[in-house]
Amino acid sequence: MPEAKNGDTIKVHYSGTLADGEVFDSSKGRDPLEFTLGNGQLIAGFEKAVRGRGEGETVTTNIPAAEAYGIVNEDLVFTIARSQFPDSMELTVGRALKVSDGQGNSHRAVVTEIGDENVKLDGNHPLAGKDLTFEIELVSVVSA
Repeated sequence: MPEAKNGDTIKVHYSGTLADGEVFDSSKGRDPLEFTLGNGQLIAGFEKAVRGRGEGETVTTNIPAAEAYGIVNEDLVFTIARSQFPDSMELTVGRALKVSDGQGNSHRAVVTEIGDENVKLDGNHPLAGKDLTFEIELVSVVSA
């Protein structure tokens, strides 16, 4: 039985949970997730947990934030004057918006606070700063 190594095509079923047990993502009820190990398509901790495992194996792994979606970058938390938003735009906490960085690039940011004068946005990945637990079942390993 081949062990998963860089360059192999891997198919897995997985379930990802937060520290409080909340499931944030799962492949249950869907086709297995397919990826090439070592291409950086997935978070580093997930690939690390799969590497060296064989087809049919199941592993549960705890992935610290640094090996998942990174720590929270405070430079990506910013405030914009409420007057910069169109009057017709309904602002709600949790709403995702596309924002421009002034260089023609657009990024996703989530509204975290709404005040009378300002709106606070967070451009970090929603799972940044969170340790994650994955249960991973290797469905297939196809050698490169």
